[in-house]
Amino acid sequence: MVIKELNQFPRETVEQLLAGIPFYKSVKQQDEWQFELLLQHSRVITYRAGETILRQGESDSWLFFLLKGQLDVLVEDGLGQHHVNQITPGEVFGDLAMLVERERTANVVVPDNVREAVVFGTNFDVFGPLEKLQPVNLDTKLTYYRNTVHSLRWKLEVYRNQHPEHELASRHRLVKLYTGPKDCLDELKGLHRQASELAVLLIAWNGKFGRVSEPLVTPSPQLVAAIA
Repeated sequence: MVIKELNQFPRETVEQLLAGIPFYKSVKQQDEWQFELLLQHSRVITYRAGETILRQGESDSWLFFLLKGQLDVLVEDGLGQHHVNQITPGEVFGDLAMLVERERTANVVVPDNVREAVVFGTNFDVFGPLEKLQPVNLDTKLTYYRNTVHSLRWKLEVYRNQHPEHELASRHRLVKLYTGPKDCLDELKGLHRQASELAVLLIAWNGKFGRVSEPLVTPSPQLVAAIA
């Protein structure tokens, strides 16, 4: 594992890489200082074949974005370790356990046939408790949870369309939308509640059928080469 701080790279390269992640793109557009704060708590990590990025049963507050390579998602049970999915460049991972404040539900590893995997990671410890609005402010937290709720509902709709008769098919539609005043702490609490409830449902779906990949911008190989 090789860890590189973001100040080792040209700022333009970092910004172009993050332009494919809706949350970071939105923060960059609305508040340069908040964007800089997130960068200070982020880094680029290169993992070699066979190395583990996330371990089932452990707890942490890191969210990752795969820039290069491929990752296997493996779940351990009483019968051993089972391959349940793959993560490809452009995908965000590590967010569900963080949303529901649970231990990691799977191992994420670099397959033996992949020479290296490069990820961008942010330590969301900087967010602090939900109602603490410094150093990460209200607008940034609202942006994160709005993006997250949108993403979760999209993935759950995909599952519903693929398995309309499944018992989980319409559960997410019972999760109440927030309808109160906007741009305030009450909205943040409402979005957090939605995200947590939707994440629980998505974890249940993933356990049965793998994971749905949301369409994201695949990082440019030239940009990745500049930081790998």
